[in-house]
Amino acid sequence: MKKQILFQKDFTLVVIGQIISLFGNAILRFALPLYLLRETGSPSLFGAVTACSFIPMIIFSLFGGVLADRVNKRNIMVILDFGTAAIIAVFYLIHGILPIVPIMIVCLMLLYSISGAYQPAVQASIPALLENEQIMRGNAVINMVNTLASLLGPIIGGILFGAWGLVPILLVSTACFLSSAVMEIFIHIPFKKRKSEKSMASIVLDDLKESGRYIKNEKPEFVPVIVILALFNLIFSSVMIVGIPIMVVNILQMSDISLGITQGALGLGGLAGGLLGGIIGGRLKLKNGYLLLAGCSVSALVMGIGLFSFVPPLVGYWLITGMSFAAMALSTMFTIQMCSMVQQQTPSHLIGKIMALIMAVANCAAPAGQAMYGLLFDVCSMVPWAIMLGAAVVSIGISLYSKKVFFKLESANG
Repeated sequence: MKKQILFQKDFTLVVIGQIISLFGNAILRFALPLYLLRETGSPSLFGAVTACSFIPMIIFSLFGGVLADRVNKRNIMVILDFGTAAIIAVFYLIHGILPIVPIMIVCLMLLYSISGAYQPAVQASIPALLENEQIMRGNAVINMVNTLASLLGPIIGGILFGAWGLVPILLVSTACFLSSAVMEIFIHIPFKKRKSEKSMASIVLDDLKESGRYIKNEKPEFVPVIVILALFNLIFSSVMIVGIPIMVVNILQMSDISLGITQGALGLGGLAGGLLGGIIGGRLKLKNGYLLLAGCSVSALVMGIGLFSFVPPLVGYWLITGMSFAAMALSTMFTIQMCSMVQQQTPSHLIGKIMALIMAVANCAAPAGQAMYGLLFDVCSMVPWAIMLGAAVVSIGISLYSKKVFFKLESANG
């Protein structure tokens, strides 16, 4: 039997479309929040807008998987890329005319909604295009493209924004999404329409109910894990998402390119964490997962030290950038560990549903945390280091509490 080539026409077009689309997405996600922060100078508004934009991504990520199973995946990608290009074009036309805050909220909510629905279609297209022995390699290629976009996008976005402002980024992003959409029209993804009398919302709710019943009756030890993840997202992940741009731009008064480098360090940390997770993953015991969370917490502590008045701004900046890399590497390793645990302890026909429920519940706390930290950075503008130190202390407490939870979970796994 002839071995299938990985980069055959349709998969190659998907990869190229991902490269173009994800790059446009990465520089846009970097530039729009930065533009808001530069224009208003308000951490409260920045935190509130970030929180609002995050909510639809959580919701539409649940719908995305269902949509990918019931609609032609190529059509999903084409429509969403054209839709993204249209949203950016409209934003370009009105961003100097209408008030910045409401149009930024609407724009980011739409973009994050599309992102939540888009990626499941890409992931679901891989098994449809590749034979079984090539699926893992195909996933690796897509994940590498995603990681490189998150690494290079903010750096290039910082250079463009610092040199010419927002307009070139809007034009480049629009061109990226239009090019990706046109290219995806020529992809052929095998598709068989499924009949269903239920609406998509009913299907999603039924899946979530089934997952909830399974966790309640068969895996009650998952519940404290979900609570820990939600608390960690509320306290630690939120302060990183909101705090890093505020610390670099508002407090340390660094350049847009500098922020791009720091955001790029997050992408590089994710890449390093993924590689380390693959190399030493088998030696990572679940009961020691709390150490990874504690390491993330310590990174926030070091960032807070970098904001002390006696620390030179440039030194503080590099402390924040280095700790961004470390925190993302550790959190990626923890995510790999948690995903593996769920996959090992869950029946195969429920894995996707259980993962969707866990991530949705865990991420629901993030918008509240982002809004809270935006307000705190406003109120405590004279002592911003106290916010980071406080987040670090609480996160360390959550990490230490999680030790016994992970120990019980590993014991249950036998």
